Amino acid sequence: MTHTKEHHEIMENLSIKCSAYCSILPSVTSIPSEINPQEPSSNEAISSVSTLITETNSSKKIKGDDPALILYTSGTTGKPKGVVHTHEGILSQVQILSEAWGYRSEDQFLHCLPLHHVHGLFNALFAPLYSGSVVEFIPKFSVSGIWQRWRESYPNDASKSTEAITVFTGVPTMYTRLLQGYDSMDPDQKSASSYAAKHLRLMMCGSSALPSPLMKRWEEVTGHRLLERYGMTEFVMALSNPLHGIRKEGTVGKPLPRIEAKIIMEDGAETTTGVGELCIRSPSLFKEYWKRPEVTAESFIDGGFFKTGDTVTVDEEGYFIILGRTNADIMKFGGYKLSALEIEAVLLEHDAVLECAVLGLPDEAYGEVICAIIVPKEDAKKKAGQDSKPALTLEALTSWSKDKLAPYKIPTRLYLWDSLPRNAMGKVNKKELKKLLGA
Repeated sequence: MTHTKEHHEIMENLSIKCSAYCSILPSVTSIPSEINPQEPSSNEAISSVSTLITETNSSKKIKGDDPALILYTSGTTGKPKGVVHTHEGILSQVQILSEAWGYRSEDQFLHCLPLHHVHGLFNALFAPLYSGSVVEFIPKFSVSGIWQRWRESYPNDASKSTEAITVFTGVPTMYTRLLQGYDSMDPDQKSASSYAAKHLRLMMCGSSALPSPLMKRWEEVTGHRLLERYGMTEFVMALSNPLHGIRKEGTVGKPLPRIEAKIIMEDGAETTTGVGELCIRSPSLFKEYWKRPEVTAESFIDGGFFKTGDTVTVDEEGYFIILGRTNADIMKFGGYKLSALEIEAVLLEHDAVLECAVLGLPDEAYGEVICAIIVPKEDAKKKAGQDSKPALTLEALTSWSKDKLAPYKIPTRLYLWDSLPRNAMGKVNKKELKKLLGA
């Protein structure tokens, strides 16, 4: 920010608060609108302009490691932190994404994500713009609006609109809602919608785990096997299933170009096959947590690797599997460490389950007991209403789970709710869930 001397103190205080640079404009004498080189006053005016240009050019220039923007963490497992990203970090990330996902100037993105999160800001805006793509915004997520826009792009007559959408990226709850909208269409509209969706170049999903039934159903309807990837506010994207190649269900792929990932076990040793905390080193790593130097220092290990707080493992082909947030999704039950995400993935296969969240609740005997909060499907609720019974009972869930989960992984408490508390990106807020349950 640039200002004159009389406002210097006010503006300097403001610049400190928002991490901006502050410089004073040099004094400039009045410059006439027309300059006559023969008049002495004109020489003074030319000299003043020259001095102004010199002083402005010599003021502090922006460097690659200077702060560029601050994004706040979602706060689903703790107090939100301001994550400071640099100019060179942002440039590195958009180059990495453009290369990995084949973004190009011919692409047109349909954007309906929040801009205060890396998914909406980097994946769906900065990287496309860097690649010369068109980004088309819709003011609010709309199931009918998105299907309609796809149908306009690719009509049933095999033609293609000049402004056809080619790329779409969303969160799992968006794809769930889109499928619900699809199921309510008449046969002709279903045919037109499915035809149109199949013609997009790329569809991606992230920000929370993609349930297997959702992935399979979306592929049946649209022909797209959603590209699932993994990222965080602190480094944007780090792991991804391939653009070309096998996109493995239940995984988030391998490290993106120029990004390193390793797994550190509780004893501090690195493992290539076991379970541990995912640590990431990337050219797009953040500079610091805003005004929290101690927390920043504690977040890194030797070698500049950032501790993500996510518990992971890898499969036999090196694809990473996210087991959950260490402090929210990893439960301790009678000596076992259990992944809430693994149990949720199984429960979502039940015919009556639309959404679910699994968490550990305090228990004196076992440390934690496994609790499942389930949102039943509408048809299950209707049938239950007709029979004057719950849509699902703990006994029925236990019986169904016996050949799908180890005995110690089966929930021992069950709640049926109408909805789950989620943040703006569709991620279930487990911190809020525990508050609601009094844990």
